Amino acid sequence: MVKKQADASSKTYLLLLSCIGLLINILGVKIALAFDLPLYLDNIGSALAAALGGFIPGIIVGFFTNLINGIGDYTTTYYGSLTVLIAICSAYFAGRGFYKRLRTLPIIIIVFAMIGGGLGSLLTWVLYGFDFGTGISAGLARSIYSGGVFSMFWSQFTADMLIDLLDKTITVAIVALVIRLLPDSVKHVFEFSGWQQKPLSIKDMTRKLKSRSRKSLRWKVVFVVTGAMLITAVVVTTISFVHFRNASIEEQETFAQGVVKVVKDAVDADRINEYLEKGDSAPGYAETEAVLKSLMDSSEYISYCYVYRIKEDGCHVVFDPDTDDLPGEDPGTVIPFDDAFEKYLPQLFNGEKIPPVTSNETYGWLLTIYDPIYDSSGKCQAYAAVDIDMGHIAKNGYQFLARVISLFFAFFVIIVTIAIWLAEYYVILPINSMALVTGQSSFDSEEARAEAVRQIEELDIHTDDEIENLYKTIVKNTNDMSSTAESMALFIAQMQRQSEQIGKLQNGMIMVLADMVESRDQNTGEHVRKTAAYTGVIMRQLRRDHVYEDQLTDEFIEDVVNSAPLHDVGKIQVPDAILNKPGKLTDEEFAIMKTHTTAGSDIITSAIDMVSEDNSGYLQEARNLAHFHHERWDGRGYPDGLSGENIPLSARIMAVADVFDALVSKRSYKDGFPFEKAMAIIVEERGTHFDPNIVDAFVHAEDEVRTIMQTHMGRD
Repeated sequence: MVKKQADASSKTYLLLLSCIGLLINILGVKIALAFDLPLYLDNIGSALAAALGGFIPGIIVGFFTNLINGIGDYTTTYYGSLTVLIAICSAYFAGRGFYKRLRTLPIIIIVFAMIGGGLGSLLTWVLYGFDFGTGISAGLARSIYSGGVFSMFWSQFTADMLIDLLDKTITVAIVALVIRLLPDSVKHVFEFSGWQQKPLSIKDMTRKLKSRSRKSLRWKVVFVVTGAMLITAVVVTTISFVHFRNASIEEQETFAQGVVKVVKDAVDADRINEYLEKGDSAPGYAETEAVLKSLMDSSEYISYCYVYRIKEDGCHVVFDPDTDDLPGEDPGTVIPFDDAFEKYLPQLFNGEKIPPVTSNETYGWLLTIYDPIYDSSGKCQAYAAVDIDMGHIAKNGYQFLARVISLFFAFFVIIVTIAIWLAEYYVILPINSMALVTGQSSFDSEEARAEAVRQIEELDIHTDDEIENLYKTIVKNTNDMSSTAESMALFIAQMQRQSEQIGKLQNGMIMVLADMVESRDQNTGEHVRKTAAYTGVIMRQLRRDHVYEDQLTDEFIEDVVNSAPLHDVGKIQVPDAILNKPGKLTDEEFAIMKTHTTAGSDIITSAIDMVSEDNSGYLQEARNLAHFHHERWDGRGYPDGLSGENIPLSARIMAVADVFDALVSKRSYKDGFPFEKAMAIIVEERGTHFDPNIVDAFVHAEDEVRTIMQTHMGRD
């Protein structure tokens, strides 16, 4: 009941906001017309409705504004797509607080002007047949054009942009003022959303789930809806255009047939020979020619009216009236056949009727009708001919396409926006909220499991479809008062405990192996434990410093810390005499000592080969540590002489930890350096031996490093 009341209230406020927006738009248009202002003022209501209520009320107001205005002027409906676009942009800008900040208002104005003025100018240019100086910007466009700098098109475009900038400045100023003055309680009432559950923060939800999802369902919806509509649009528009073009041609053919009949009726077929011989001096010739001339002047579509006698040597002129651009040929003049008539010559020689001929040659795109003129004996003496200019059909075709595309685009934007909105609230948000709550919940105790179940139940998803069925399945109580979610939580908790036990066993075995190496090396003592601790400090500080964040995942840090004790595992193959020699090693001995890096790498590689790839993450880092921890940033290390970031990050971290612990630790052949001196040596080697970023992090974590050193000092 509460849900139904909330839905009814939301729809009531949606209707109220839409009506207010419509009234504001209509009032704005009437004010502009009443005071003869060079403005439109027809987007204030739709921009305000979108800013207060969101995409849906903005679209409703924008669409119905043009629909209502179209009652008086149908061409207004063609601009509906622009109004809807402005409404959508207004909702977008409002959602990001652009109306509340003075510095972002110019962005809104420019975007609105580009849509209303820029796209609107292009649409007007096409709709009105590429005519110059149309609409309320006509006067300004002519003034700009008279300056001689811009072409007709750019003069019109510039004028439209300037006027729309002023118009949209007024629009944005009014919307921003209303938003600033309205109390938050009123603005909250008009916010229209489609929550089918307990409302959550969409921004936080998106941010938290971003790392989990690869491709958003939202964009799949956009792709499917857009693809379906575009295919439909192309098919429908193509069919419509073909029908429009064919209908236009048929209309012109009918018109031409009527004109050519008038020409035939005006010509005395029994006097054709006399007209050819005497021309203007023949009785009735001038009067007949005047009829043909008046026919040409009666319609802009009639290019020529003439009479030819068709013979094998060409077209013999009988009547060919002058036009404004071209003087007619004298009677008896022979004109060659046009290529378009070649296939009809046999019929013409026989005085037969031929179908309409379309040509696009010297005189442009013409539709020509030839109709035989028979004398009183039934013999064909000549042909009455009419040329109809078809160029306007191409022009009208462009206009038709522009109108169809404009109308389609308005519906396209509306449908796509509504589809995304519905998918957002009925599918994406419910699924994401379930994923977010279950993903963030802890299942390691009875209290945590109970809290997880409570959070899932609080979502209260009610989409009335399969999504709600899924939700109810998760929270549905079984006969033993144990919910599906709780049972799942218990299973997960059990798996977590087992995983923790395995992890502890794994880490214990690593430490045992490390201790085996220590037992042979009398100088190491607590070395492996301290270096592991230092690596953890360094990695956590690197994250705090926002360095190498993409690599320093929780999993990476855990793998490095757990596998750090294995970095010297290769020493197990170094002879005791060399490993525990109190003095300086010879070159030959040092060469053998250096093999502990590759030996350690080989040992861990053998271990990797015995486990699955999915479970070898920590061993991969263990191999990197063992093999590369003696490489240097400047490339003078061993065993491979790598430099810079070519050295694995874990090994670069271990290099600092390893050297620092060697400096501060007491050995059989030396005393440990004081903390400050050891730290100074590390800093001195920054950029040569060590990665500068890691040294900086090590210095920043100085207190933690000192604590670890002092904790282990008595155990060495």
